[in-house]
Amino acid sequence: MQPTIETLWLDDDGLVPNNPTLPAHVYRNAFGEQRAAHQIEEHFRRNGWRNAWVNGIYPFHHYHATAHEVLGIAAGVVEVQLGGPEGPTVSLRAGDAVLIPAGVGHCRIGPDDGLSVVGAYPGGADWDLVRASPEARLAALPQIAKVALPRSDPILGGPLKIGPPARR
Repeated sequence: MQPTIETLWLDDDGLVPNNPTLPAHVYRNAFGEQRAAHQIEEHFRRNGWRNAWVNGIYPFHHYHATAHEVLGIAAGVVEVQLGGPEGPTVSLRAGDAVLIPAGVGHCRIGPDDGLSVVGAYPGGADWDLVRASPEARLAALPQIAKVALPRSDPILGGPLKIGPPARR
């Protein structure tokens, strides 16, 4: 069964730059019944996403200016706000995943009881951690512009389908 994909184009809000060329993708039921952290990590690895870790999601608005990131939910339920303090909140549960492009803000909202998240990066890219602020945004803009589009979709494999920008 193919996952359901939600595409979220997020605007620069002056605090969080977000990404002008790549939307966030929320994959519902991305892994079917194979939800153990090591199975999710292997799934990402097969699709070219490496440098994996298992942990949670920070409870403050932040983004990565040097790499795209994919998060796979191995256990638990979590609310994640994307795009900064005024952005949409998505509910994720075990088996879901979210592709977070370079510059796209993300923040765990609420408790993380029982939460287990697997993160990975295209080609095993190194990542940075930028806390949302107007000053950090200005410094991050040139870095974000240099991050190449991922060569593969972390969930489906093959080329990442981006689609046209949504009307805002």
